[in-house]
Amino acid sequence: MNPVEALKKNPFVLAPMAGITDHAFRTFMRKLDASVVVTELVSATGIEYKSERTLKLMSFDEIQRPIGIQLFGEDPETIARAAQVAEADGCDFVDLNFGCPVPKVVKKGAGSAMLKDPVALQKVLSTVKSAIKIPLTIKIRTGWDASSRNAVEVCNIAYNEGIEWVAIHGRTRAQAYSGLADWDFIADVKSKTKVPILGNGDILTPRQANLRLAQSGVDGVMIGRGCLKNPFIFMDALSLFRGEAPKDVKRDYVSLFESLRSEITAHCDEHITGIQLRKFAAWFSTGYSGAAQFRKNLFQSKSNEEVVALAHEFFASLGNVEQEDTSSEEFLMGGHG
Repeated sequence: MNPVEALKKNPFVLAPMAGITDHAFRTFMRKLDASVVVTELVSATGIEYKSERTLKLMSFDEIQRPIGIQLFGEDPETIARAAQVAEADGCDFVDLNFGCPVPKVVKKGAGSAMLKDPVALQKVLSTVKSAIKIPLTIKIRTGWDASSRNAVEVCNIAYNEGIEWVAIHGRTRAQAYSGLADWDFIADVKSKTKVPILGNGDILTPRQANLRLAQSGVDGVMIGRGCLKNPFIFMDALSLFRGEAPKDVKRDYVSLFESLRSEITAHCDEHITGIQLRKFAAWFSTGYSGAAQFRKNLFQSKSNEEVVALAHEFFASLGNVEQEDTSSEEFLMGGHG
């Protein structure tokens, strides 16, 4: 299915997040009603050198369709060849990252550094688009800094190059993940461009996802950190979008954690499994009483078995308690993609 067509049925897209939206987590989120999913950042150069670790980032299950592979790089031809590898692997579309603010990516001229040079960006789009038959999408920020918010220019270039959509994170590269995402700016870009637009940034509740969708006029909403605290956010946002009552499913974090654990253990070695289990258990606990001590216990635990036991004990104790609003909590404000 074309990714833009998928938005008409479900406009709530899982944002690509480095170290988070791996094979296991994407399958987990699709089962919880996320729409289109995209891999975490994949290096075009890593694909060129056939890095085993890089190629593993591109793996996916059929349940994840439509699935996009997100690439980054600075050389148009290298990115184009990587896109051809992604197409040959059977993904549904390729996504190019022009938004990553991480210094090690930016200093090479990749990620959000591309926003400083629209001519070079256009060259990348033209080269990659002509190299593949599947759809091409891009993810950007509002601009490099407050004095150069050129998202409208970039979106017009994207439209002229036949790009399927532009996802806009509502911050500049200079902001990184500080401050608030500027949804008024995203709405303004949408009103001035013809290319489909996805808005991204600070979507932490199902109601907020629907409000941003309606008020900004965007074609879809990307949700990142919001699903780390509340994995049911896609399911509930979709129900609201359809005018339906929330799905009658038991909000049982013990079962939820077990479902994620089964996906992680199927795709990760014991060491990575331990890292991922700790991270997700900590995120899921955010906003509940005793979460800070629980997180401390998690990261002091000595084995994966101890992590699972601690998680079961904590989540079983929650009952029907509501999560507190922790939208400004620093623990959730780290950069994820």
